[in-house]
Formats: sequence, structure tokens, C-alpha cells
Amino acid sequence: MLVAAAVCPCPPLLVPEIAAGAAPELDAARAACTDALGVLAAARPDLLVVLGPAEQSGRGPFPQGTPGSFRGFGVDLDVRLGRATDAAAPERELPPSLAVGAWLLERTGWADAPIEGLGIGEPLAPERCIEVGREIGARAARVALLVMGDASACRTAKAPGYLDERAAPFDAEVARALGAADLAAVQALDAELAYELKASGRAPWQVLSGAAEGADLSGALLYEDAPYGVGYLVATWS
Repeated sequence: MLVAAAVCPCPPLLVPEIAAGAAPELDAARAACTDALGVLAAARPDLLVVLGPAEQSGRGPFPQGTPGSFRGFGVDLDVRLGRATDAAAPERELPPSLAVGAWLLERTGWADAPIEGLGIGEPLAPERCIEVGREIGARAARVALLVMGDASACRTAKAPGYLDERAAPFDAEVARALGAADLAAVQALDAELAYELKASGRAPWQVLSGAAEGADLSGALLYEDAPYGVGYLVATWS
């Protein structure tokens, strides 16, 4: 059963070495992510699953110890999804969203439970996302989720997706739903609209909603902002 979840944004800019001179702009987001991971640790899970948007080649699953890298972003920085195990070295690297998740876990010194990673295809239908979540929630007696994903990328004219007037209302509803642990509202998010607004978190959030069914969790919104015109949210369910 799901006992806790942390929802965090997944831009590589969250990593200070990548953000460089702009790093202070996301200090508040990093601090909120640290607080959110503290909620996961306090829940004493038997298993932590890290979810994030991924292309076809990066959907995993990824066992504990899978490496990731930010070299593609011009930084000589490697990460690993939890401590390396004695198992054979994984053949694939983590997709960027899970690499950011692994960086957050390393940064906070996660050692509270075994870890797995799973990339979620952004086009995955809501119904299938919910099914995947239910399967994850049944994996262990005490499951925790670290859910990586961004809201819309269309909040300003300089945003990656340019300005779309639908972006701010969409992000506001996402923030409300995640902050309230409103499963029905998360499950009702419009996949087509999320795609048009370049909201990479839609599918991972809906996986979370499936995992949380029957768990009676309460939510808290720790951070909400749109630096660079992209909606970034941090929330916890516990």
C-alpha cells in the first residue's frame, strides 16, 4: 500500500552545476524537494519507486544502482539510483527525469529503503496510468513514490512552448489537486490538453493517483512557481 509520495519537478536546471549562474533562482524549489523527501523517509517505506516522464527507450524498469548522467547537458556529473548492488551492471542509463530524481536522493543521503525506477511514457492513457499505479501500490506493504514531472511549459512568451492562456488555469488546478491529494481531480486531468501545454508530469501524476487509491492520504503543497515560464510544483502525500 502507498504510505507516502513526494511530487517534484524534473528540470535538469534543478542541478546547480547545470544551472550555473542561474542556480539561485531554484533554491526555493530545491529546499522544498528536500522537505518532500524527508516526508518519504519519515514514512519508513519498504520500497521506494521513482517515477518520471520518459521516451520509449527510457521506460525501464530500472533496478537499484542504475547509473545516470548529466553529460548531455554539458556537465561532467554522474548519478546513481541508490547504492550500487551486487547484481550485474544495468545496461541502460536513467532517462533525464529519473536522473534528476536520483540526484535529489543522493543530495539528501537516501538510505531508507530499496529503490526502483520506472519511466512513464507521456502519451500513456489516463486509464492505463491508473492501472500501473494500482500495480505499484500493491508491490509491498509500505510503498513510497518519488514522482518527477513538470506542469505546463507555456506560461510566458519566453517559455519553451510560448504563451498559452490555458496554461495558468491548468497549472492552478494541478497545484490544487496535488496539494489536496484529490485523486478524482488528478485522474480527470485532460491528457490531450496536458500534451498541448507540454506538461510532462501528467502521466506520472496519474500513476500516483492509481497507487493512492484506498490509502486515505492527505496532501500538502510545498512549492508552486513558474520560473522560465514552466510550472514547477512540489507536493507531498502522507
